[in-house]
Amino acid sequence: MSMKHPIIAVTGSSGAGTTTVKHTFEAIFHRENVNAAIVEGDGFHRYTREEMKRLIERAESDGQRGVSHFGPEANLFDELEELFRSYGETATGTRRYYIHNAEQAARWGRAQGTFTDWEDLPEGTDCLFYEGLHGGVVSGSVDVSRHVDLLIGVVPTINLEWIQKVHRDTRLRGYSLEAVQDTILRRMYDYVHYIVPQFSRTNINFQRIPVVDTSNPFVARDIPSLDESLVVIRFKDPRGVDFPYLLRMLHDSFMSRANTIVVPGGRLDLAMQLILTPLIWKLMERRRQWV
Repeated sequence: MSMKHPIIAVTGSSGAGTTTVKHTFEAIFHRENVNAAIVEGDGFHRYTREEMKRLIERAESDGQRGVSHFGPEANLFDELEELFRSYGETATGTRRYYIHNAEQAARWGRAQGTFTDWEDLPEGTDCLFYEGLHGGVVSGSVDVSRHVDLLIGVVPTINLEWIQKVHRDTRLRGYSLEAVQDTILRRMYDYVHYIVPQFSRTNINFQRIPVVDTSNPFVARDIPSLDESLVVIRFKDPRGVDFPYLLRMLHDSFMSRANTIVVPGGRLDLAMQLILTPLIWKLMERRRQWV
């Protein structure tokens, strides 16, 4: 962790909704005049799409479980921890981007499923903001979480997570339903061992729970809307959290535990704004005292 160069990370699995939280942070950064270095976790995958495909096919032909983007074999955990360490010490580091779709391919002049070149982070930033799968991962000698000043988990219930992934990957990325199901099954070991444990290290978890039937996520025609959901917000350390204020501002909310507030899904963005803005203020004020 760093007083002078704080690091904020949003972590969650594929299809969890971390991008939505990223947009909320970007809005806060813009409003509060915070210059953040943005890092996308997919840039720290180890293999291109075609390389991953070949590795998986080779493993499965040998009767083994193929690698997944959730686990250490397919990611550059050492490089990610080095980025966080370097930024915390000197506000420097390198990043790259993974090219998901045709729009990004046209922008970068690279094929889909490949990476951009590594580039230095911009100079003069106020903080580093990471969004991806592994903002709080611990694996062997690597402990990314120890460098993070504010760690946010985005954790929809598992069936909702799968519904979101199925809809995104089939409609936006062109995968078949069978291919998405195979990916979910192949990732399960790494999900349990490398994704889930991160949510015990987070400062705050936002967990969306649908209040409509999601019992078969693979036939759901629509993603449950925010208005068809509740959001459970758990604080690791509730000291200093003004729960009475949040309950007044977030109508129809209630406390389910001493460190947990439940809000209507339609008020998720307002809840994040109310909760996260003061935390960013504190990080920036602490930074100013050290600059």
